[in-house]
Amino acid sequence: MKRSPGVRTCALAVGGVLSLALITGCSDGSSTDTSGTAREASAVKALNTGELKQRILAQGEVDGYKVNAVGEAAPTRKTIRSSDEKCRPLAYVLTGLAPADPASEIGRTVREEKKDPTDDATSLDDMADGKFESALKDSLDLDVTSLDLSSYDGDGAQQALRAVSAALKECAAGFTGGTSADAQKVTEVTPTKASGSGDESIAFTATTDVDGDKGPLHAEVVRYGNTVATYFTMNIGAMMTGKTYTVPPAVINAQSTKLK
Repeated sequence: MKRSPGVRTCALAVGGVLSLALITGCSDGSSTDTSGTAREASAVKALNTGELKQRILAQGEVDGYKVNAVGEAAPTRKTIRSSDEKCRPLAYVLTGLAPADPASEIGRTVREEKKDPTDDATSLDDMADGKFESALKDSLDLDVTSLDLSSYDGDGAQQALRAVSAALKECAAGFTGGTSADAQKVTEVTPTKASGSGDESIAFTATTDVDGDKGPLHAEVVRYGNTVATYFTMNIGAMMTGKTYTVPPAVINAQSTKLK
């Protein structure tokens, strides 16, 4: 999902089925009823859009960042394509959407605020080529994060993170995905250390290739009960210079606080 002109819309072990089978097989014959737990899970209802709006980050709630609503021109789930259906959850995340179809969903753009230079400023037109390029890269060196908050009925949130986990294994060698008019070539997908927020979290880096220029995009998906926060961060200046960046911890922490 495109959260702003500068951002394009760019993992959990699958759970213990075997363990459950072993536990059942070794039962001492007691009449423990697991159907109640299943009924409880199926009875969980998603938050509606209004409730998500109250819980998603708002302007002034994370220092050093400006929070904006998503524009009407942002891509919808129906417009997202993937060269491999197994990679579709990653294609969703890399366009700023939740990894699986939710009952409700809302998005924001969280943009790092650049401080004004304190030295004598010079107009770009007056700069020599080298200084111009350096100034341009510096102006673009800021984290822009697409934040998506989604909610699910039943165990849909758990299934959403399992879909990301499975896709990371299937799509390590890359894929092509994005909107039909603006697909991105991803050459590699690598799991990375997640923040550990929420009930479970998955993070990964996707390396893109645009006309031979490669650069990393960073994402994290966090579950809080039946609500999922999806973060997708791009820093064009860092990509141009090779500087390391990631999904801003301050943004994840601020959003996590509102979901506890």
